[in-house]
Amino acid sequence: MSTTYTTKQGDTWDQISYIVYGSETHIDWLVSNNLPLLDNFVFSAGVTLQTPALPEDYTAISVPTWRVLSLIHISEPTRP
Repeated sequence: MSTTYTTKQGDTWDQISYIVYGSETHIDWLVSNNLPLLDNFVFSAGVTLQTPALPEDYTAISVPTWRVLSLIHISEPTRP
């Protein structure tokens, strides 16, 4: 497995996770290894991401991180 991925115009985190690791559920591993790029939602062409192999003891999340965070935000009570 290659240890980097060079983006194509329009790539997104979940798309790259699927291409590199075979599942969108590994997005947290991909993001954690590319924190300086976290502000990107849709990538331009030519951005190089680090894509180290998944650790043997890695457990994939069942829902992409962005979805979990959006659900937490939605479920927070409104404060006066």
